[in-house]
Amino acid sequence: MYSQSSLNDAKELIDKKEFKKAEQLLSKYVKTHQSEIDAIELYGDTYGYQKKWDEAIVQYKKLVDQEPNDANFHYKYGGALGMKALSVNKMKALGIIGDVKEAFLKAAELDPKHIEARWALVELYMQLPGIIGGSKSKSFKYAKELEALSKVDGYLAKGYIYEYDEEPELAEKYYKLAIETGGSLTCYDKLTNLYEKEKQLGKVISNIEASGEKHKRNAMHYQIGKVCAEYNIQLDKGETCLLIYIDNYSAKDGVPKAWAYFRLAQIYKLRKNKEDALKWIDKAIVDFPKIDVFKEEKVTIETL
Repeated sequence: MYSQSSLNDAKELIDKKEFKKAEQLLSKYVKTHQSEIDAIELYGDTYGYQKKWDEAIVQYKKLVDQEPNDANFHYKYGGALGMKALSVNKMKALGIIGDVKEAFLKAAELDPKHIEARWALVELYMQLPGIIGGSKSKSFKYAKELEALSKVDGYLAKGYIYEYDEEPELAEKYYKLAIETGGSLTCYDKLTNLYEKEKQLGKVISNIEASGEKHKRNAMHYQIGKVCAEYNIQLDKGETCLLIYIDNYSAKDGVPKAWAYFRLAQIYKLRKNKEDALKWIDKAIVDFPKIDVFKEEKVTIETL
């Protein structure tokens, strides 16, 4: 009972994003339960959430050693190693990459249906230089395995490969197939990000609108307003969308209203309407007085 209570308490702390408290609780618990797999995994997770990669690696390595046939433990171990590689200089990273690849390959081998491990391999083989094992053909191998498990994931993986390889038309094709097949927010966001990167701003707005219509999200209005303000296009539409976002705002929308005020200030600045621009930027600053970009924007507006 004590064991289950401690683990439940740790899970509750993690759910509340109180990772440091969860770490402290599990640190004491694991010392007296050194072979309890669930506790070690949770302990490693608390370090991962805090981006303490060295500590997470230690705990996940224990899992791999105790349960060498568990695909997910190899995946978590490889993931922590990969994040460690991204946080150090290139020479140190080179010494880690082999272990990262080995862990992901082992996870994929142990579990023919492990989607996350295959995604990791798609990205790893695309990002690695050829001299240390990078390979577009190997990325495609795992993208095809993903497609056999989940058509949506397969299409997204192929879209990712073509986008990374700077073939935007083919990337667009597969992201559209993902939308047609699954239509999740992730599918729409991938296509939106591609259009934005390629500066196809009309398509950016159209795709955000399509996403909003399907998923009935107020957040769509902020996204459109943001694009209009940042790129100085369709300012009337941007203004309308931001006002709708503010009127219908709830915490689940994610982006605080202050950012919508900021975008409205940008739109009025672009129109050379100093009075209304100052009104909205002041509202943003009242909500978040410590955000530098708001204060910098006010200085710019005051020069109109």
